[in-house]
Amino acid sequence: MKIDELARRVALNGLFRTGQILSGVANPASVRRQLVRWTQSGRILQLRRGVYALRKPYAALDLHPFAAANALKKVSYVSLQSALSHYGMIPEFVPVTTSVTTGRPEEIETPLGRFQFRHASPGRFFGFVEMEISVEQAVLIATPQKALVDLLYLTAHSDRVDYLRELRIERPVDFDPGALRSAAYLMNSDKVVRAVMRLIQLWEKEG
Repeated sequence: MKIDELARRVALNGLFRTGQILSGVANPASVRRQLVRWTQSGRILQLRRGVYALRKPYAALDLHPFAAANALKKVSYVSLQSALSHYGMIPEFVPVTTSVTTGRPEEIETPLGRFQFRHASPGRFFGFVEMEISVEQAVLIATPQKALVDLLYLTAHSDRVDYLRELRIERPVDFDPGALRSAAYLMNSDKVVRAVMRLIQLWEKEG
């Protein structure tokens, strides 16, 4: 297989798994050796075992970190600080792409940056949508309300008023506090419900 042929078989952003390019190949061992050579030469990036990304000019699009995060763990969605930053709800730059998964928690260092996966039980794995994050790149990402609820759930003592103030949450124009309350109750966590109620009270008090 030539690298131009590989580029035609994978997504425009260059993401692929070994399984999808080995399917139907007469000599899989030869293709695996080519992947090693292309990785060593810098033509492709290995994000983790079995997950790769073509580099430009072989990839037509720049790979978005959120798309990479979805690929690194199949059962996951972008959430927490990364989603909140995307929605403009927190002011600070987020250097790590954070996601929620039903699998084991993990932090992965890749040539594209650092990716953190936080565990949630299957009953708390909800509240995400498929969104076009950039041209031809759709990702699974938490809604604004669920991203905030995930953060409150996965942060110790998040129901403290001083912590809630320090978050400095900026609500989007169409942000629905009712949807936030609903997401909090679905998390089946007293701490999250307290945190959300106190946060809403702060918003009402402080404008």
